[in-house]
Parts: sequence; structure tokens; C-alpha cells
Amino acid sequence: MFVSDTAYDSFMGRFSRRLAPVFADFAGVGAGQRVVDVGAGTGALTAELAQRGAETAAAEPSAAFVAALRARFPGVDVQEAAAEELPWPDESFDAALAQLVVTFMSDAPAGLAEMRRVVRPGGTVAVCMWDRDGMEMLAAIDRTRDALGVERAFSAYRSQGEIAQLVGDGAETELLAVEASYDDFEEFWGALGAGVGPAGAWVASLDDEQRTAARAELYRQLDEPDGPFTLTGRAWAARVTRE
Repeated sequence: MFVSDTAYDSFMGRFSRRLAPVFADFAGVGAGQRVVDVGAGTGALTAELAQRGAETAAAEPSAAFVAALRARFPGVDVQEAAAEELPWPDESFDAALAQLVVTFMSDAPAGLAEMRRVVRPGGTVAVCMWDRDGMEMLAAIDRTRDALGVERAFSAYRSQGEIAQLVGDGAETELLAVEASYDDFEEFWGALGAGVGPAGAWVASLDDEQRTAARAELYRQLDEPDGPFTLTGRAWAARVTRE
């Protein structure tokens, strides 16, 4: 299913844009550094890195997202590539970051190995991923599926232990937190209905009756918001210094 960059921004971008500066701080990114954003998506982290004055590159496997990135960031070296096959030479960067990506890599350990490869000795490799229960939006969707008796797929690297083990020996971890707001439940449901990610694909797969039931249960899981409301997104981050 094709997902546009605008649909992604509406569903997850409102969280990932706020997470980007917090994650970049955690990774210690500053002006003048050479930094690559691995699995850049629509560019939430790319924008933050460039704004900080880092010499920024971005890798993204989706051709549609690559086109959006190149249009948005003409000064960034954007390459259509998966994390497992980064197209830069060894030791090209001071830091390699992957925000909200490792769960979706086809081979996350291989992706981390590639991130290490392209970082110089003494440089930083850092990743983050939403906490399984602490990302309130996704947790509410999971509870909705449970209440409706719908099996949910298990996704890896959504706990402190999993993310630390992936990054490897010497990993430092921290729980990062951001907030995102909605005008009302209709805005929330509309963003979910655009089909972004596993949650959106699930909603898109429902028939009319199932969708009505899912909407009602999700509204209940979110405490039946009447008007504007805010959700917190918590993500586990891990970083390591390449030896």
C-alpha cells in the first residue's frame, strides 16, 4: 500500500518531529559534524541535523520518501538505500543515527553493523524506538486490538533491554519523552485511517462493521476525549562510541 509523505507526517510525524531534537541531543550532535540519518523517512531527524549545522546525509529505501527528502533538503546527500547496505565508504561520518527505524529493518543487526562501519573511531552510533507501552498512541491501538480479540504482531526493539542488546557492548540508554496534540478524536482517527505503518494497515484492512467497532473501542481506550487532547510518546534510545 502506497503511503504519501503527507500521510506519514500526519500520523507519526507529529511525534517524530518533536523527538528529533531530543534524540539529537542524546547523540551529542553539533555544528560541523558529519552525520548520517539512517532510515530517514520524510526527514524529521534530517531537518534537525541540518538545522544544527551538521554536514548531513540521509539513507532511505522508499523511492517516494527519497523524492520528498531531496525536494525538502537540496543541500543534503540523500541516497536511496537500506540500512543494511549503506552506500558510503568506511569511516565517512562522525555519527550515524537511526530514529524509529530498527524495528522495520529487514536485518537490524546488519543495519547496526553498517552504521558502525561508516562511523569513524571515536564517533557515535545511536538508535531509538518507541517503548512498547510508553508510546501512548500505539499502546491505545494495541489495547483496542486486544479488546476486539485481534491478534497483534510482536515488534522487536521496543524495550530498554532489547535496544541496548542491539547496539551492543558499552551501550548507554535513556528513555526520551515528547508530546503531540490533536484538535479532537476525528483528527486522530483520520490520521490513523490514512494507512501508515502496521496500525494504519490494520485499520485499512477492516470492513465497515469492523471499522466502526474499532473506532468506538479506540475512542474508549483514549478516555473518550471531547475536544483537544495530548498524547505522550516515550522512546528508548541507545548510543555507543565506536572503538
